[in-house]
Parts: sequence; C-alpha cells; structure tokens
Amino acid sequence: MNFLGPVDWIFVTLYLLVIAGVSVWSIRRSKDSAADYFLANRNLGWFVVGASILASNVGSEHIVGLAGSAARTGTVLGHYELHSYIVLILGWVFVPFYMRSQVYTMPEFLERRFNPQARRLLSIIQLLSYVITKASVTIFAGALVFNQFLGVDFWTGAIILVLVTGVYTIFGGLHAVMYTEAIQAIVLLAGSAILLVFGLREVGGWDNMIASLPKEKLNMFPPFNDPEYPWLGILIASPIVGLWYWCTDQHIVQRCLAARDERQARRGTIFAAYLKLLPFFIFLIPGLIAAVLHSQGRLQLDDTNAAFPAMVKQIMPVGLRGLLAGGLLAALMSSLASVYNACSTLYTMDIYKKQHPDAPEKQLVRVGRIATAVVVLLGMAWIPLMGRISSGLYDYLQSVQSYLAPPIAAVFLLGVFFKRINAQGAYAAMVVGFIIGLLKLTLQMVKDNLEAGGLLHRFATINFLYFCIYLFLFSIIIMVTVSWMTPPPKEEKIHGLTFATTVAEDKAASRASWNITDVVLSLIVLLIIAGIFCYFSPLGVAR
Repeated sequence: MNFLGPVDWIFVTLYLLVIAGVSVWSIRRSKDSAADYFLANRNLGWFVVGASILASNVGSEHIVGLAGSAARTGTVLGHYELHSYIVLILGWVFVPFYMRSQVYTMPEFLERRFNPQARRLLSIIQLLSYVITKASVTIFAGALVFNQFLGVDFWTGAIILVLVTGVYTIFGGLHAVMYTEAIQAIVLLAGSAILLVFGLREVGGWDNMIASLPKEKLNMFPPFNDPEYPWLGILIASPIVGLWYWCTDQHIVQRCLAARDERQARRGTIFAAYLKLLPFFIFLIPGLIAAVLHSQGRLQLDDTNAAFPAMVKQIMPVGLRGLLAGGLLAALMSSLASVYNACSTLYTMDIYKKQHPDAPEKQLVRVGRIATAVVVLLGMAWIPLMGRISSGLYDYLQSVQSYLAPPIAAVFLLGVFFKRINAQGAYAAMVVGFIIGLLKLTLQMVKDNLEAGGLLHRFATINFLYFCIYLFLFSIIIMVTVSWMTPPPKEEKIHGLTFATTVAEDKAASRASWNITDVVLSLIVLLIIAGIFCYFSPLGVAR
C-alpha cells in the first residue's frame, strides 16, 4: 500500500525535478567525445570526486542489505563499512600511478603494466562481476523498495528503476552521473541520518538500544569457530575484498581518473574516507534498532531485508517520509548509474576499441550505450539465482565478491610493489584464480544436489571468508612462482608503473601534491576506525 502523503510526494517530486534539471544541464554540456563521456573531460574537483565515490559505493544494497544484515546478525558486517582506510590507500598509494598513466580503465592499466591478455581477462571478469553483484543486487534491492514503499509489483519497479536511471546516464555519460551523484549523496545521507535520530528516540536513546541487544549482536569479532563470520576470517578477508573494490574496481577508480589532477584525486579520496564512516551509523545502526523494536513486538519484520523500509513506514512522520523516499531513490539511482557508466567504459575502451582501433569517437559513445543496456538485462536475468547463494542480500554480495576479488587484488598489489612480477605470472594467477572462484560460486548454487560429505560438497561449503584468504594466497604463490620461472619484464615496459621504477621527477611531483593537512586528516580517519573497533568488541559493549 502507498503510505506516502501529499507532502511526501512534494519532496519526492522536487528531488526528481532537481535531478532532471542537473541531468539536462550535464547532457547539454557534454560532448560526443570519449574523454568527456567516460571521464568527464578529466576536470573534476575533490568535492565532486569524493561525493561521487561514496554515492557510487552506497546504494540500495546498503539501505536494504546492510540494515537487514544488522537486524539478523548484528554489527559483524560493519567490517566492510569501515573500509575508509582502504579508500585512503587508493588515494595515497594507487592514485599517483593511475593518474600518471592517463588510462581510461583499470584493465588498460594492466595492459600497460603486463600485457593485452591481462587487460582482456580483467575486462571480462569485471563485466561479469557487475552482472552478478552490482547490477543484479541494485535492481533487486530497488524493486524491493518500490514494492515496500509504493506497492508496485517487483518486476514493474525494477523496470521503472532501470529506465529512469538509464536515460540520464546513457545520454549524459560520466559528467551527468557524477554531478547527479554529488546531489544524491547529500540527500541520501541527510535522509538516513534523520531516520537514525528518530529510531534512537523510539528505543529510548543509544544506551537503551545497546542494553536491549544481545551481546553477540554487538560484537564485531565473533568466536574463531563461528560458522558464518569467524573473527580471523573477516579480519583478513575483508581487506582483501576492500583492496579489490576500492583500489582496482572500475566504477570507483573511474571517479579519481576524472579528477583535475593528482591533488584533487587524493583529496577526493580523503573526503570519501570521512563520508565512508557514515554508513556504519546511518544504515547499520537502524538495523539494530529494527531488531530491538521487533523483539519488543513494535515492528513487523517478516523479512530482515525489509528492515530499513519497515523502519521508515513505522516511525517516520508524514512529510519526512518523502525525504527518506528521496534518499532511497538517490541510492538506487546513483549506484545503478555508476554501474551503467563503468560497464559502458569497460566494454567500449577495453574490448570494442581493441577490435576496432579506428572507430570514430561518436561510434564509441554509441557502443557504450548499447553495452550498458545488455549488462543491465543480464543483471535482471541473474536475480532469480541470487537466493541459491545466500538469503541475505548483503551476505550474498560479500560472499560473491570474495570469490572474484582475490586474484585481482593480488595482481594489482604485487604489480605495483614488486617490479619482478611479469605478465606471465600475473596472467596465470588471474586465469587460475578466476576459474577456481567461478567453480566455488557454481558449486555453491547447486550444493544441495551434491553428495553430502563428498569432495565437491566440502569445497562448495567452505566458509566464504576463509576461501577468500586461501584464494588470495594461492594466487600470490602462482604469480610469484611463474614470474621467477620466466624472464623479468623489461625496464622500459614497467617504467613509472611500480615504486621501484618511478623516476625522481614523478616522485617530486607527487610529493608536491599533498601537505601536512592531508596527512593529519588521514590519520584522524584511522583513529576513528580504531575507536569503533574497540567499542564494538569484547573489550567494549560486547563485554
């Protein structure tokens, strides 16, 4: 049933009109050139870069999935929401190499560092990951929100979301995406913060909420033998996935590549690191509040995935519901828009252009728009299979990413830090790692049909966190072994692409792009994260 009143609809309508206006402005300013369509002409400042990074990351899977996971399991998945320190690694470690290389995509960077085969394989892996994680998860969560808020049929809501977001993304390119994302980030954070305030008031404040929850829900470090989230597994696996997601994934790094220079890109990541601290409080904590209200019989919660929308319906007054509806729309549209643009960039620049090097720029833009539509349709087709992997949306997302991330994270990390790693080693690690990860994903979907206790069943049921660690280490062993068994890369091939081969002039230019303020602001982020870990641990409220 539609629970929005006239005042709510005014908020929603105003939000949509603002987004439409900014989109039209961006589309009119955009040019049919690859640099403008895919990288906003490399002319964006730190505020837009940082806000866009957060808006690209925080989508419907957070509002629906993170709050739902918190209502079900507590704070443990907050590890993935405290990845601000990895966002800082992107800015301080990887951005200098990416900006100097002047690439459009992460696969293009791998070609510069290794070979064309590595570029092609990474393009395929990233496109696959967008289909089965980003596109499918975002559309699923968006359709669920449409159903909860407006009573719209699930698939009708999915189609509406795809079409509305597709219009301004396809025609405006990254320029339209990033400016609309900056607005959407503000709306999303403001609306969710208001829900947090109302939720805490509903349960009698922070202390009452903490006192009403079981200690295990407040512990971010479950026992070593916990079947789902052992503390050692999540402590090590989470950064591996984070390194892949924040430092090598096209739809995040693309925001930095669109920055005016290295200084603006790094400061954008520092700003994004602060913004990234907020989801822990404005999405995860409402899930805990929902669990308290449900335990008290004050909130109907048949499906934990619906915790956040149920909170809005239950405790938000008429008028402010519209602000929350605008925030939810912002999350849905911004995350899906970033997927659209990243997919079109990957396919066009890394696959199509390699096959058609003389294609005019207008044709590249047109191909990018077609590629976007294909990926979204495949994402919708994947939705019915998601439940076979995990019943929780956020749990599904993290488990699938744990199967795809390790080889890529290993290749980028060692590729930048160790110049002896060569193309043969990197390609071998990516191929073998990708096959093993895909095998785990496939067997997990059909595990109920496998012989219990058999080899395949045991492989299919390995805890996803430990599997992530094993695959990461295995990929490193393959990469190092093959690299040492084959000739080292030529110095001119890796010039400026590793720490050891960066010339003094580039180091000096990079050093001139930051100051003591940037360092202090980064250290403050680390201290805040350490404080949160201590608070939600056996040393803090979970004692």
